[in-house]
Amino acid sequence: MKHSAIFTAALVTASIAGSTVSAQDALTGVKSLNDRIDDITTAANDDLESGNDANRFGFSAANPGWKGSLAASASATSGNTKNRDVSIAGRMTYGSGLWSHSVGFAGEFGSTDGVNTKEKLFGTYEANRYFSDQVYAFGTGRYTQDKFGTLEKDAFIGFGPGFRVLNSADTTWRVQAGPGMRYTRTQAGVETKEASAILSSRAWFKINDVISINNDTDVLSSKGSTVATNDLGMNYKMTDTLSTRFSYRTEYNSKPADGFKKTDDTIGVSLVLGF
Repeated sequence: MKHSAIFTAALVTASIAGSTVSAQDALTGVKSLNDRIDDITTAANDDLESGNDANRFGFSAANPGWKGSLAASASATSGNTKNRDVSIAGRMTYGSGLWSHSVGFAGEFGSTDGVNTKEKLFGTYEANRYFSDQVYAFGTGRYTQDKFGTLEKDAFIGFGPGFRVLNSADTTWRVQAGPGMRYTRTQAGVETKEASAILSSRAWFKINDVISINNDTDVLSSKGSTVATNDLGMNYKMTDTLSTRFSYRTEYNSKPADGFKKTDDTIGVSLVLGF
């Protein structure tokens, strides 16, 4: 009985101590910085994993049956200002024989002093149907609704064939292309419907056991404009615990907004050290 009382007291003490530390972290700003560290670490790991993935699209069939995840967060402040923020996101995949499907969705809502300031909805859908080791068909669609953005609605749907040009332990190259349709609606109610075409390429080259290079290209063209991105990256695994990635990304818009250049270039470095 005495040991039980001591154990219970220890649990209560640990709980109080944990709550006190959490409160101190929030008060001193440590918690917010730790959250930011987690975000940066996750982004760096994602960047490295993406660059080392030889199957960034095509022939990556989902596991049989349903699989998914769901995340949600909410926060509220009061005092000088009253802020409310709610976010929810999820992704589901389904595999069945030669078919694979992926559905993603997200919503972000916020208000300040009782006035709505954020209301965004996102949705994506992707499907692949495999005919052989080299040939497949794809379908892709997305939808965005932003009550406070430049475009109130922005949607795209496209489909077409995909082809695995090269595939070996050291080199993979996949291309897919097809027609599509884009729909936009401005906050003023101006609607635009444009036929478009999408072209994507994913190439991956393994130089040796520590160095690999990838080059990802996407082009979306319509009567209104042509938008293209190219992401060239080199992944370097220096040791079992140290990896780095250097990337050069170019974004091109044939008809940018007034005052903006057609091309944006970004140089990036991701470094992950484990010990």
